[in-house]
Amino acid sequence: MVFLSHTNPTWPRKTPQTMRLTRLLSTSALIAFGTLPALAAPVSDTKHQSQKSHPKTEVAAPSMMGSTAPTDVHEEHVSVSGRHSFDGVTRRAVGGGLMEKQDSAKSVSAVSRDFIEKQVPGADPMQLISLLPGANVSSGDPAGLTGSSMSMRGLDQSQIGFTLEGFPINDIGNFAVYSQEIVDSENLRTVRVAQGSADLDSPHISSTGGVVDMYMIDPTMKSGGRLGVSYGSYDYTRGFLRLDTGKIGNTNLRAYFSGSYATEGVNNSDATNRKLHAETKIVNDWGDGNRVSLAIVGNRLYNYLTPNVNKASWDAYGRGVKDRYVAPGRNAAGQSISNTVWNSSYDPSASDNGASYYKLHQNPFTNIYASAPSTFKLTDHLVLTETPYFWYGDGSGGSGRYTNLDSLNYGEQSVTGSLNGAGGRRMLYNPSLTKTYRPGAVTKLTLTTGNNRLMVGYWFEYSKQAQQAPYTGVGADGNPWNVWGSDANAILSNGQTYQFRDSLTQTRVHTMFIGDTLSLLNNKLTIDAGFKYAIVLRSGTNMLPDTSTGRNSSHTYQEPLPTVAIRYQINPENQIFVSGATNFRMPTNYALYDAGVYSARSHAYATQANLNQNPEISISEEVGYRYTGKTIMGSITYFHYDFTNRLMSSSQCLDSLCQNFVSTNVNAGGQTTNGVDAEIGTRPIFRYFRPYVSFEYVDARLGSNLQAGSGSGIDYLHTKGKFAPETPKFQVGFNLDYDDGHLFGGYNLKYVSRQYSTFMNDQSIPGYVLMNANIGYRFGNLGFLQAPNVRINFSNLSDKAYLGFVKGIQTNAKQQTGIFGKTISGSAPTYAIAAPFAAIASVSAGF
Repeated sequence: MVFLSHTNPTWPRKTPQTMRLTRLLSTSALIAFGTLPALAAPVSDTKHQSQKSHPKTEVAAPSMMGSTAPTDVHEEHVSVSGRHSFDGVTRRAVGGGLMEKQDSAKSVSAVSRDFIEKQVPGADPMQLISLLPGANVSSGDPAGLTGSSMSMRGLDQSQIGFTLEGFPINDIGNFAVYSQEIVDSENLRTVRVAQGSADLDSPHISSTGGVVDMYMIDPTMKSGGRLGVSYGSYDYTRGFLRLDTGKIGNTNLRAYFSGSYATEGVNNSDATNRKLHAETKIVNDWGDGNRVSLAIVGNRLYNYLTPNVNKASWDAYGRGVKDRYVAPGRNAAGQSISNTVWNSSYDPSASDNGASYYKLHQNPFTNIYASAPSTFKLTDHLVLTETPYFWYGDGSGGSGRYTNLDSLNYGEQSVTGSLNGAGGRRMLYNPSLTKTYRPGAVTKLTLTTGNNRLMVGYWFEYSKQAQQAPYTGVGADGNPWNVWGSDANAILSNGQTYQFRDSLTQTRVHTMFIGDTLSLLNNKLTIDAGFKYAIVLRSGTNMLPDTSTGRNSSHTYQEPLPTVAIRYQINPENQIFVSGATNFRMPTNYALYDAGVYSARSHAYATQANLNQNPEISISEEVGYRYTGKTIMGSITYFHYDFTNRLMSSSQCLDSLCQNFVSTNVNAGGQTTNGVDAEIGTRPIFRYFRPYVSFEYVDARLGSNLQAGSGSGIDYLHTKGKFAPETPKFQVGFNLDYDDGHLFGGYNLKYVSRQYSTFMNDQSIPGYVLMNANIGYRFGNLGFLQAPNVRINFSNLSDKAYLGFVKGIQTNAKQQTGIFGKTISGSAPTYAIAAPFAAIASVSAGF
């Protein structure tokens, strides 16, 4: 067994949400303005080139050594027709904004403002990169309020490193990425995807499957702003406002402050998801290459968890039943089935005692991110880049649990419990609380001498993550007493609070890196070599009693990570490259802890710690070719991966009938992956059209027979040579963009082939084709409004109902016979349901 959310909201005037948005914005403003004196510097004598005569096209730094910080982005001045709109659209970007010129000696793809601006306002970053080679993305809602699921070249999003403005976004505990929390798309300048490997300076401890780097737009030199409103299917409502200060005083110091508020109903449910978001960015640059910036992002979600469903439930209920309570049960074949949405009513008399009521599955969360990527030119040859950051998160994901308070365990001790003095059987609300404090910094020095560039750097981070899961009460109407569990909790007869988990994880990261780039043959040949040494100290304190590890546990991980790359520029249009890199992914913090319900029969918690788990290691090689012409741009890359110590969670039976079992984190052998990525796009052809096509082929094979528990002991499944789960063999993306300066539109589709959901390849979800479109009109300036425009976005044009992503991978879905002849029972994989058809209309303008 493996385990790798309908009302009619209106735009608020004077509501708690708008007051909270005001507080978020004002807090950001106070922090930002408090830093202005430190950021301010006189304007240099160097004159800025006119944007009209030299619009800027950004390209990646010509090295894989270290280009994660926003200040690592190089700018190239090119002469193009047309002009930038207030929204950043140039009408010239290749493939409608789905390609940028790349010079890195490894595979890199990117989306820019020309594409981002025409998607659904507020779309999350994963949705924006879904057409790029290797990106397998599925969303449960068209507007991105519930987040997306993603894999790349068959590797899960927890194996991919995500950064915003140079700092890490992945959860420090389990490395998950919650894409709905990150950034408003209106403030997103570009998203760059390195499918194969991380950069030397990438601040990640989980990136065996590449990186996704996101960069925000800079404040404008002139004061102004932007506003926009949207309304559409499922009562989707969203408003956005950004204010730019322009240059402040006799400096290049400038800033913007933005806020948004969005609500969206859940399909076939009474649940409504809400999102409150605020952002600030402050920038000052002076002299020849000096720059200081500060970005602050605040996000508050009032969301509901989305159920993951098995195939039997999908076959029985499709996209879900809203008008009646559907309790979990079994179909004619004896398979477990349940509603594929949380029920809209509460029924304590149902077989699950009302546990599938949607208000018992709330997921509120608050995040604040701050990053200050800055560059200082110390001499003509020496540059210091510093990226300090702070990451704060506080939230919960809850569930209902019907519990007999008269029969509980506190470890080995049999106890009773009470809630406000009352015991017996009752529905309890169990929020899974997580609070994270995560400061860190990436520092690097770059020395350029002639045709050589030397970089040395150090990444340090220290995080604390507290995780509890107390039990609180549920009212007669099914509403939790408090979604944070901060009201009365269930108390045990020994005076302790009844907890599902109670831990504190501290993680210290020390990573040193050095890289050297040698340019030869008039810069036609570039040779990169680098080395990173990561030391990660993870310690845990488990407050639950009678655990297998005791109260305190710790582990130190040390990994050497070499990298090498060669790029040869044949001529201005043609380029070839080859690269090799080593990446690693640490075990999650769950490996440190026993957790869950304690069984007096098995004398163990449901989840067992494993302090001996080793990091997952990937060695990747790429060979690629790029063509960069005046009209056409394309690339093709062959890639190869070797994985060792794949991380997974396994369940083992403790008795002959498998009535008692425990789950634990283990290493699951190796995997070999081979494949090809390709993409091609054009600048405007036939005057206003810009097509783009991407393709991927992957052959990913397991290198080991996986251990599996049976009723009579341990056995191994015949998994060696099987195709890796969660990995589509083929993907094809297509986008056609039209923009004549006023009328604009686009059509795109994505084909994703079959995806296995078990290591035995005995269950899968079929391939699908997803089609989206947009159409709009951009007016001339109207008074103080700049280029006001209207548009409509259509998602899932065919309204195809399908399972879009594998969420709960299992070793086997059907009963199997192991290598030693033992019978290994199957477990049902689970899946995410893809979003239905939606139409969203938007109006926006600059000022």
